[in-house]
Amino acid sequence: MAKKSKTQRAKASAARAAKKEQEAVESAQVEAKDVAEANAEAEKKPKLKLFKKAEKAEAPAEKKQVKKEEKKPEKKAKKPGFLSEVRAEMKRVTWPTKSDVLRWSGVVIVALLFFGIYVSVLDNFIVTPVLIGISGLGV
Repeated sequence: MAKKSKTQRAKASAARAAKKEQEAVESAQVEAKDVAEANAEAEKKPKLKLFKKAEKAEAPAEKKQVKKEEKKPEKKAKKPGFLSEVRAEMKRVTWPTKSDVLRWSGVVIVALLFFGIYVSVLDNFIVTPVLIGISGLGV
């Protein structure tokens, strides 16, 4: 599969941004509609005025409840499957060539050998004699 050009990637990115913006506008409209319905229902309910303190205490709670509802984002209605997302992501991966894999595998093996020898020399000929000399066990 050929790689996408910069222009194609830019167009795709712009299309994704426009889609997100449209979804945000739609969710804002749905939220506004829900808030309007909640306000209409609150006005329809008759309030009993038995106690003035109870009425005052309930009013701020209702305001807070409406504000909390306004902040909650609505869940997306359409959710693509996990496997289709994985498939789409795997198409975007730039895979290394065979020569790159072989080259970097060789680099890793050489580095492992170098550091293995370095640590064994450091341990056997420097650290161990110093520790024996300090502890006095070798005498």
